[in-house]
Amino acid sequence: MALNQELRYGNASDPFSVEYNRRKGHFSMSEDHMHKHYELYYLFGGERFYFIKDRVYRVRSGDLVFIPGNEVHKTSDTGVPNHERIVIYVNESYFEPLPRDEAKLLLAPFHGPHRVVHLPDQDKLRIEQPLYEMLREIQDESPGYRMAVRHAAGQALLFAARQSAAYKQGAPEDTVSPAAARMNDIASYISEHYREPLTLSGLSERFYLSPSHLSRSFKKYTGFGLIEYIGITRIKEAQRLLRESDERIIRVSEDVGFENFSHFEKVFKSVTRMSARSYRAGFRRRE
Repeated sequence: MALNQELRYGNASDPFSVEYNRRKGHFSMSEDHMHKHYELYYLFGGERFYFIKDRVYRVRSGDLVFIPGNEVHKTSDTGVPNHERIVIYVNESYFEPLPRDEAKLLLAPFHGPHRVVHLPDQDKLRIEQPLYEMLREIQDESPGYRMAVRHAAGQALLFAARQSAAYKQGAPEDTVSPAAARMNDIASYISEHYREPLTLSGLSERFYLSPSHLSRSFKKYTGFGLIEYIGITRIKEAQRLLRESDERIIRVSEDVGFENFSHFEKVFKSVTRMSARSYRAGFRRRE
């Protein structure tokens, strides 16, 4: 039986959930992603740009992608149509029942040096078999299918962790175009200087690009608008300060580079779907 073009299992509050898509034509993520759970992404077929934190990766068929919690990320179109992918979203609660050494092993790739791991052909088959079996279980919902899905997800996470531990960085992570590499430089500069005034014209002058070319290229390779990415970078740091300090919220907004408090509140809400005050209060209730 052929798989549906889209399958989902679980939700964001579960220890883990699964999302599968087979898309025809060209596609770029419409929503920004930054959330507390971990993501294991596998590309069955096609090609994507994957922007994580401040770097663009060209992801190809057979690539595993590890996205840590609370890391800005987004996929976008490379110009190659059609792709098929699966994402396993994993919350901290997934690891809590595990022995410490097992939890450490499964978490290691998300904290390691390689965001993208390219699998040789024989290893593609080894991971795709349990993944497709898991997807068939999700689609058919036969008796006991949840047990089968849990087992397959555990297999996939273990396989990915072992591949990451043995991985020697090769060409696929390093072969972005000079234009994409320039956007990496700009994103890195923003990550280091987000507290300072940052504008399209100022960045254009610094990197010797016209404003229109910089704006188009940054969106193309990262999936984010330039001003949008500056705002998200600042909000990510604001979240950390709200969690870890008792600074007044207006001072937090100044510390992360916002000159206008009402603008900070607007951007914070657009990124997190809540106010800064609610974010701080909710985090402290969970402690």
